[in-house]
Parts: sequence; structure tokens; C-alpha cells
Amino acid sequence: MMEAGQGHEAVTALTRCVEQAPGFTAGHIWLGLAHAVTCSVYPAIDQLEKATELAPDNFAAHYALAKYYFTLRIPYKGYDCAERALSCANNSQQRIAISQLLQKERERERNGIARPLFNRKFGIGFGVAAATGIAAFLCAIVVHLR
Repeated sequence: MMEAGQGHEAVTALTRCVEQAPGFTAGHIWLGLAHAVTCSVYPAIDQLEKATELAPDNFAAHYALAKYYFTLRIPYKGYDCAERALSCANNSQQRIAISQLLQKERERERNGIARPLFNRKFGIGFGVAAATGIAAFLCAIVVHLR
């Protein structure tokens, strides 16, 4: 269904699948991917995390979650999941896949604009700088409109 572009139908079918077999790790992975395809971010994360909980040594679950976090531009979680995937890798193809994923993410970080984490309080200097910048922007608009 997903290959045919029927993401919502895949979600419905896979939801029934994991309801019937709640311990089926692959079902949770595929349901997470189906949610991702239909742009249902939080259900996708929930299902992929459920898969990693059910099978903590499952490479595919950790890899899929890492790739999704990188897609969402949440690199610190992506790197954490990628590290877990690497520790679960059983063969060279898996190690190559995670290596390529990490290489692609590092390239994206080098060529892109860093996303702020907002995980600490801003000092008074930031507030003054922001207020000055906003005031200058508003003044430029007023001067331009005259």
C-alpha cells in the first residue's frame, strides 16, 4: 500500500496488525513509517520508539528512528539513535548504512543553518540586542513608507 501511495490505508491496515500482535516489532516499525509518510509526526515517533522498546537490539528500529529524527532536524536525538543502531549492527551492510546516514547528516549540518536548541535562558545582552534590532527594523520600515 505504501509503495502504491496509499499511506492512510497502510496506517489502517498496520494499526490492525499491531493491535492483533502488539509485540510484533516490524509491525511497529512499518506503522511508524506509514505515519511518517502521511505526515503524522507524533504517532510516527511513538511507533518507532515502541519498536525500540520491544526490541532494544533491533538495528532496523533504531536506524529508522535515527533517520526520522534527522529528517525532522532533531540531530541530537538522531545521533543518539544512530549510536544505538551502530551498537546493534550485525553485518557490514548495516554498518555501511549507518555510516552513510551519519555522513549525510554531517554534510547537511556543514551546509545548512544550525537550528537553535533554546535549552538555556538568554541573558540581558540578548534582550537588548533583540530590542535594538527590532527597533532598527521598524525605523527602516517607517523611513521607507514616507
